[in-house]
Order: sequence, then structure tokens, then C-alpha cells
Amino acid sequence: MNWNDYKKELLKNPEFKKEYDALAPEYELAKSIIGYRIAKGLTQKQLAVKAKTKQSSISRLESASSKPSLAFIDKIAKALDVKLVVRLETK
Repeated sequence: MNWNDYKKELLKNPEFKKEYDALAPEYELAKSIIGYRIAKGLTQKQLAVKAKTKQSSISRLESASSKPSLAFIDKIAKALDVKLVVRLETK
């Protein structure tokens, strides 16, 4: 069984789906940052230098294992030369 099939099976469990959906914003942010960083040809270390932070902070951000502040995300966005957009939407 490949990952996509396994994930489909897991998502049939309501408790798993609830937790999975709750983490979606963190993973979307991480995916976006990774994509912009790679598109700019930067390593985590290089991005950290540009953002005046540590490589380990970038790693935690990209692995979605931290809850960064909006100020920190904005700092990363500026280092990537992208605009941070935050919005609320109805469910």
C-alpha cells in the first residue's frame, strides 16, 4: 500500500481526520515556505542568515513542529522577498 492509499484509509477515521484537518494550516505554511526557499535557491542556513535567525528555527518552521509568531513569519517572508497575507475565511 502506498502513502496516498494509506492516508485515504486513515482519513476515514473521524478522530484522525479531525486532527489532520486541525494541522492543515501549519503544514500549508511550511510547504509554502519550503517552496519559496527552494525557488530562490536558498538552503535553510542561507535563509536563516538573511532572516537573522538560526538554521534550527527554519528547520522547525519547515517541519511544522513549532508555533511561530506572525512577526517571525513576516521576518521570513521579507527574507524570501514575498508578501505575507493573513486572512480568515468561513468554514
